[in-house]
Amino acid sequence: MTETKDTFFKPEKLSPQAKAEQTTSVAKGILESEAAARQKKTEKLRALRLAQPAPEPPAKKTRAPKKG
Repeated sequence: MTETKDTFFKPEKLSPQAKAEQTTSVAKGILESEAAARQKKTEKLRALRLAQPAPEPPAKKTRAPKKG
């Protein structure tokens, strides 16, 4: 097939509905990939947190009675 400038510079016009569908599908793909990355990060951080020993609560300091 011979490539002409018409092939490269005159893309077929998309209907407004087709443009909207394309935009929607791209946006959904982006959102799904971000959600997957967020879920993966959450699982990783949860595993790291559960692997650490539980922190001990700080000991209460007692005050010396006031002199006076």
